[in-house]
Amino acid sequence: MNFIRTKDHNGFTLIELMITVAILGIIASIAIPSYFEHVKRTARTEAITSLLDAANKQEQYFVDNREYTSAIADLGVSSSTESNFYTITVEVDNNAGTFAFKATPKSGPPLQDTECKTLSISDTGLKTSTGSADSSTCWGK
Repeated sequence: MNFIRTKDHNGFTLIELMITVAILGIIASIAIPSYFEHVKRTARTEAITSLLDAANKQEQYFVDNREYTSAIADLGVSSSTESNFYTITVEVDNNAGTFAFKATPKSGPPLQDTECKTLSISDTGLKTSTGSADSSTCWGK
């Protein structure tokens, strides 16, 4: 009696594994930078929203009290953004009747954002930023 033995192959060859790793590497090299850019833009948008809200509430405070406040807590605004990526500060000059809010990165992806390092808005609605990009790019105009 002759028995024919067949080998049952369970697994992958080295070539198949190398091709899979190469494909995953290519996908990761495209996806990871895009993801980090998206996170930076999202954090920047959150800071812009906080600045606009603070400036609006500062104007309402002025209507009610005939002066601007240098205490952010008086406006009911947090001194940091919701995700704690930016710190919100205010400079007030009641003699000149001006204020300026500024968002400065304190943690996370915005620390690596060289395009828009800080964002600020004044009582006249002037929206500025520091970094390599111009203010209109940072503020999404």
